[in-house]
Amino acid sequence: MREAAMPLDDKVRKALDTIFSGDAGLYQTRGWNQRSGFGTRPALLNIDLANAWTRPGYRFSCDDMDERIIPGVQRLLAAARAKKVPIIYTTTAFCSRFDMGAFPLKKPFEDLMLGTDATEIDDRVPLEEGVDTLIVKKRPSAFAGTHLGGILRAGGIDTLICTGVTMASCVRHTVEDALGEGFRTVIVRECVGDRVPAAIEWNLFDLDMKYCDVEPLDRVLAYLAELEPFEER
Repeated sequence: MREAAMPLDDKVRKALDTIFSGDAGLYQTRGWNQRSGFGTRPALLNIDLANAWTRPGYRFSCDDMDERIIPGVQRLLAAARAKKVPIIYTTTAFCSRFDMGAFPLKKPFEDLMLGTDATEIDDRVPLEEGVDTLIVKKRPSAFAGTHLGGILRAGGIDTLICTGVTMASCVRHTVEDALGEGFRTVIVRECVGDRVPAAIEWNLFDLDMKYCDVEPLDRVLAYLAELEPFEER
């Protein structure tokens, strides 16, 4: 059984809020921390919401999935499907020890074998066969070594709405690459997680300053509600 991560107590959270508030002012005076906003043609990208990360008992498991992240993603899925917004899932999976390269030197990647329950998408946020897209990736970023950028451009997508885990790795690297690939990116605050609570807070702040917009779930849902239903190209 994995050890539970220590939650942020009120004193720590208050201290972080104070630090981030001051640092946000520094970025603002230097021309950073600008809002990229929403575009007109979004896609929903659910990053590594597979059992190894979302269910207890795995070495990759993250906290706060049942109480916050899964319910939030369920609401996003319903809103996106209502407007026929493209929905993309990623999982990280390997077909052999050799396929993993050097990753096992630092992490228990042998837990992520292709075809096992660990790498299957959590059935509480199910993928709709024949409609949604599943990308099996080998690296933290959903763009690295995959066709994600190509299908987004082919579909005329200008905005990525991101959920998933982990903030310090796969979410972060994907969001950084998304900006480099030319996409507006929005992280849904209530729908991302990590094994270490402090990693969530720091990365949300840092990415919001430099790479994307971090927005609350209600604002993202309101944006989706105002969209005209997608028409296939």
